[in-house]
Amino acid sequence: MTFDVDWLEPAVREVASPLTAKMLRPLDPRCHTVQFSTPLKDDDHRILGEWLSAYPAVTLRAYGSVPDLEWLRFYPQLRRFSADALYDYLESFDGLRHLRPDLQALTLGSTRRTLSLQALTRFTGLRRLYLEKQTKDIDVVAGLTSLTSLTLRSITLPDLSLLLPLTGLRALDLKLGGTRDLALLPRVGKLEYLELWMVRGLDDLTPVAEVPTLRHLFLQALKQVTALPDLSRLARLDTVHLETMKGVTDLRPLLTAPALRQLSLVDMGHLQPADVGVLARHPRLRFLNAGLNSDKKNRAVRELVPLSSDGDWRKPAFVNEDD
Repeated sequence: MTFDVDWLEPAVREVASPLTAKMLRPLDPRCHTVQFSTPLKDDDHRILGEWLSAYPAVTLRAYGSVPDLEWLRFYPQLRRFSADALYDYLESFDGLRHLRPDLQALTLGSTRRTLSLQALTRFTGLRRLYLEKQTKDIDVVAGLTSLTSLTLRSITLPDLSLLLPLTGLRALDLKLGGTRDLALLPRVGKLEYLELWMVRGLDDLTPVAEVPTLRHLFLQALKQVTALPDLSRLARLDTVHLETMKGVTDLRPLLTAPALRQLSLVDMGHLQPADVGVLARHPRLRFLNAGLNSDKKNRAVRELVPLSSDGDWRKPAFVNEDD
């Protein structure tokens, strides 16, 4: 059964059994993912594996109703793999044993039953890892010392001691879950990018201000956070993104960030223009994207802080995303 999903192009190529010449046409240079949502026949896996070997920077994604990963034996050259949105189907990660030990990027989504992560121990060269709700044998993450980017979604850690061996970590995303003890954050890798999103119970951002390598800070929907810390020790902090941070009303701590160049405020309708206007005194700020959920208030901000919004708001390339 075939279907037309041309709307996904050029970033994503959808395939299905039986494979067609159209599905196997050369990829656009912008394509970052080839994906399928129903099991492929072995012959199609073999063909797709050989075809993908010409695109080492492309991620193969399995989602939907794929019940196991044993078919990965047909992809010995694969460098990037994602198994997500398989909640009702996937029962084991054992098939990961077929992938090369120098796999570069891996995404494992949530499943109905929490699955063992022991299969990850062989990926000694892994650079990017994204885990959602997978906590069984999560201690294996400490052994993945080549990681530069780690995302933990809906995972609660008692503290960050698990991450201390990851000395090369440059990007850390904590999404959902309840990891509220960040005291060890300054000792985790050499973080340049930090994203904290809807972390339940997190109310103290003081440790963030002690990460001297930090360049990009993304904070979203942290309900218990009522104050930003003094950022004067973050001499490299270039970009800050604040989204739906309804407890934060005082932006003056941003004035203490000596190198701050870009600030994005999204869904911050509880602020008044004058709350943002204090940032006009920042000597290095060059780009401001102010979203106060009101055209009138946004115009007033532009009058108080007449800066361009045309900054480079993309995440750094080393963050756990396809680029």
